[in-house]
Amino acid sequence: MLKKNVEKKGSFLNALIIAGVKPYERQPDEAYMSKNQLLHFKSILHAWKEQLEMDIKYSVLRMKDEVSVNFPDPIDRAVQEEEFNIELRNRDRERKLIKKIEKTLKKIDIKEFGFCALCDIEIGVRRLEANPVADLCIDCQTLEEIKKKQMIG
Repeated sequence: MLKKNVEKKGSFLNALIIAGVKPYERQPDEAYMSKNQLLHFKSILHAWKEQLEMDIKYSVLRMKDEVSVNFPDPIDRAVQEEEFNIELRNRDRERKLIKKIEKTLKKIDIKEFGFCALCDIEIGVRRLEANPVADLCIDCQTLEEIKKKQMIG
């Protein structure tokens, strides 16, 4: 029973594990995005942001150390350059994600968090635990993805 329950909740455990918190258990008659829920998501977002910032710092230090290594073989140098390029692209994605996290934290502060940007319905606690920076409900997100596919061809 416990294993089955963990598997069911496995899709959103990553953000929760980083934050060191358990999935939110909504109380009976609790309003959506109550003070406790907002604090729950705020702690998740802060922990996620700190983790990303630590990863970026570590990568920069590691790359500085590795740049001093001079490989005489051109293939080894090319491999190192390609690894650096991949690392830099990943760090750039993480910086963009940090900006999204900061934007989401501002939404929490002004109590606009948890509602779809297009249709203004509840996004849902479980969806937000899976992706705390989600701006759209699942239906609007699906429609947006369909539109993008049609635009691309």
